[in-house]
Amino acid sequence: MSAPARMEGWISTFLDAHAAELDAARNTQLAYGRDLKDFASWLAHRKSDFLSATREDVEGYLVSCDAEGLSKATRARRLSSIRQLFRFAHDEGWRADNPAIRIKGPGAVQRLPKALSQEEVTRLMEAARAFGRSGADRLRNTALMELLYATGLRVTELVGLPVSAVRGDPRMVLVRGKGGKERMVPLSNPARQALSAWLEQWDQIEDAARKAGKPPSRHLFPGNGADGHLTRQHFHLMLKDMAVAAGISPSIVSPHALRHAFATHLLAGGADLRVIQTLLGHADVATTEIYTHVLDEHLKTLVLTHHPLAKPKRQP
Repeated sequence: MSAPARMEGWISTFLDAHAAELDAARNTQLAYGRDLKDFASWLAHRKSDFLSATREDVEGYLVSCDAEGLSKATRARRLSSIRQLFRFAHDEGWRADNPAIRIKGPGAVQRLPKALSQEEVTRLMEAARAFGRSGADRLRNTALMELLYATGLRVTELVGLPVSAVRGDPRMVLVRGKGGKERMVPLSNPARQALSAWLEQWDQIEDAARKAGKPPSRHLFPGNGADGHLTRQHFHLMLKDMAVAAGISPSIVSPHALRHAFATHLLAGGADLRVIQTLLGHADVATTEIYTHVLDEHLKTLVLTHHPLAKPKRQP
């Protein structure tokens, strides 16, 4: 077997095992695959492969990634992919060592999220109500936006929601997140109203499709994507257009920005960090703590207002 074919086989077997053991999200699998194929191509150009690669090879690859201008976060993820592949190869007996195990990664930079203001979110919601070629499109877009801001769902969780999850005007929605983990998220009254209006339209669309001999959709937001629902890429582009319509720079508006807004606005309103961790579906509260920057001014005011030593002394 040639070296390129062997590397392709290693990647395929590793990804299959990773998906089976960890129930990894599809986007995570795709990212691992891209990272490992890029590393394999780099090795092949140097007459090497996964079987003979050394620690110096891995370090050389990371240096080349840096030279290409790849971010610290991307380089850290690539090293993680390589390290996991070699760990798997060692466990399977393909290699006697893991050449990447002692390499220290560049570390991902934790950036503070660009939070949209409540006024900007309100303008986006108003833009969504008027955005779309038809009344059905406008109802769907309103439901998408209200649901995203009310729940803080990841975009893949949002577009992939089954219609059964919101039947019966629920106050809570069961969401299947990363790694297949399930969580309950509450719905606001505006989100429930938007969903109710969209479901009425959804039923009419599905009835017409059924009469035309088309199979019914199980998705709340059907689309032409391979999975049968609206794609995250399509929604991302729609959101950019809504931002323009709302008079907001599209560079600061994305599905993730609205997830940030959900968290930061809750924190600013006094919500507990652990509760927000649960609602966002974060496995570790350390991930959620990035949002606490919004509390800086609030905490300063709190200390200056309530701490006994901060109060001016009374004159005798």
